[in-house]
Amino acid sequence: MTTLVRIEPRSADLGDGMLVRRTLPSRQQRMVGAWCFLDHAGPVDFPPGKGMHVGAHPHIGLQTFTWLIEGEVLHRDSLGNEQVIRPGQVNLMTAGQGIVHTEDSLHDGRRLHAAQLWIALPPEAESCPPAFANHPDLPQWQQEGARLTLLAGTHEGRTAPTRVHSPLLGLDIDSAAPASIDLALDPAFEYGLLPLVGEVGIGNERFPADEFAYLGPGRSSLRLDLAAGSKVLLLGGVPFAQPVVMWWNFVGSTRAGIAEAQRQWENGDARFGPVGDGSAPRLSPPPLPWRDY
Repeated sequence: MTTLVRIEPRSADLGDGMLVRRTLPSRQQRMVGAWCFLDHAGPVDFPPGKGMHVGAHPHIGLQTFTWLIEGEVLHRDSLGNEQVIRPGQVNLMTAGQGIVHTEDSLHDGRRLHAAQLWIALPPEAESCPPAFANHPDLPQWQQEGARLTLLAGTHEGRTAPTRVHSPLLGLDIDSAAPASIDLALDPAFEYGLLPLVGEVGIGNERFPADEFAYLGPGRSSLRLDLAAGSKVLLLGGVPFAQPVVMWWNFVGSTRAGIAEAQRQWENGDARFGPVGDGSAPRLSPPPLPWRDY
């Protein structure tokens, strides 16, 4: 019998009413394939004059993957990109050797709902040049009463345009009415499932919104029983070949590499360029939690 683990989210208030529930990494499961971070943000209705405003911060060794459900978010980065992301779109930023970005609500006082994920880059790609892409058009189809949107990877002969560096799957499943859906899985993949809205059943287990289900490798199919009005995020991937080091906004294969990136950010090194005119506030990292570097 394959593994099925229930993982409770950890909550954090980022200020101005912005509540985030984090299910990856967790004590029970650090990653699902190369997916190494999952925050569910909102839905939140910001009061007048308030919104999401995240100052300039760096990344290395990962891809940030934003799946927007409601609202509009303005992305700016140190490559000079300025992009408004809208519902149904994916923003994919490849940090590689280093990038800096800001994230802001396009309009304050509006509703926001999104999933923010990170993908760990494999060692051969973790120092690649940084890049950014917005994907407004994603494969979408109806199946057994549900609407499916392919966010990453390949599924049932369809391939998402998002460029990733490991065998992965990202799939959004949306059902206005109660529905039961059978999905083909890759037995070599491990999977994680997060209801963003509503409730989903896997066998005799029920998972309400924000309870994460981890499914170990070995499954060739999965039946989901969706409650009316449910929206579910399914992630999958080949188990990562080696553990990754995660600290603050950095992902890498060694502590030394992350410690060096943090020193460079704190010292204003050219590795991490300005965003726009450089006027956005710069976020400061907490002290490193280890000394063996």
